[in-house]
Amino acid sequence: MLPIQQEIRSLSDPEKACHAQRFFKTAPGEYGAGDKFLGVRVPVLRALSKKYRNIPLPDAFTLLQSKFHEERLLALFILVLIFKKAKDTDQKQIYDFYLEHTKYINNWDLVDSSAHLIVGPYLQHRDRAILSDLAKSKLLWDRRIAMLSTFHYIRQKDFGDALKIAEILQHDQEDLMHKAVGWMLREIGNRDLATEEVFLKKYYQNMPRTMLRYAIEKFEEEKRLRYLKGEA
Repeated sequence: MLPIQQEIRSLSDPEKACHAQRFFKTAPGEYGAGDKFLGVRVPVLRALSKKYRNIPLPDAFTLLQSKFHEERLLALFILVLIFKKAKDTDQKQIYDFYLEHTKYINNWDLVDSSAHLIVGPYLQHRDRAILSDLAKSKLLWDRRIAMLSTFHYIRQKDFGDALKIAEILQHDQEDLMHKAVGWMLREIGNRDLATEEVFLKKYYQNMPRTMLRYAIEKFEEEKRLRYLKGEA
């Protein structure tokens, strides 16, 4: 066991772990089925990530393959910190390992805390076709990674990839994807409302209701109601 694992496990709280298992839907048939928790809160994990930000990459990779959710989240926090200051070779190693092990990045908080900080930046000046491939994956978490990675570009007012991925995911069956797509559309609208509305006018009448609600959450009430009534 790594020293970092010994420390995080010493902080475990069974009551918090039980609550987390319910919150992250770990019952049979739910999206987080079978996941295990230690009961360590996110602020504690972030503090640990700063303490251990200089651990060797192989140790961070080992941590990402843990059976415990918080250890995987901690690994991602650390990898994000390493990635930001790493040279190209190490950035590529982190990026490659990340996409080769998405089965461990298997809940929305794990994806949302890392995809736009690793995958998005790595592909900044590279071919981004992998995002479309991920968006068509059978694995829910691959698809969410595809959508959330585009947040990096949205922040730069570069909306093309986000809109392309959102179009691919229009008919996704998973509620978690409806929320992710709607969220990214809302983020586009926060920066360029006209661009978001061009997309919505084309798709809103057929998009899942949750996706639409997330996308128009910040609209003025009158406009929001028109979209919900199909009269926009």
